[in-house]
Amino acid sequence: MKKIIVFGILGTVLSASIIAQKIEMSSVPAAVKSSFEKKFPGIKAKWEKEDGKYEAGFKQDGKTMSAMFESDGTFTESEMVIKVTELPANVLSYVKSHYKGKSIKDGAKITKADGTVNYEAELNDKDVIFNGEGKFLKENKE
Repeated sequence: MKKIIVFGILGTVLSASIIAQKIEMSSVPAAVKSSFEKKFPGIKAKWEKEDGKYEAGFKQDGKTMSAMFESDGTFTESEMVIKVTELPANVLSYVKSHYKGKSIKDGAKITKADGTVNYEAELNDKDVIFNGEGKFLKENKE
């Protein structure tokens, strides 16, 4: 029984490490570092590699943020953690009516490279994505 539990835990850890891997600054391509420094001057970041993209995690003006870049340095999006109460009212009412008994753990404001804003409501087992006006777009399982 102990072996099953150990292998289960090991499998979970390995799965998580495949999804997003922490990497050293020296492993981040120069084009990505340069693009990050232009977009967020003077900010220090912790880096991860996720689905072939590079994600910088950092704080700016007291807000927890992340930014995604392609390996050629192209900025794709940034995400800022926000209070659940800062999510649009439409998001809150949608979650309340479509996910009965679930509560929102965290909220985020996602800004795409073209300026498009989306919102994310993190539930226990999924992320629910909305457009800038709070209209449901999709659901991502964690």
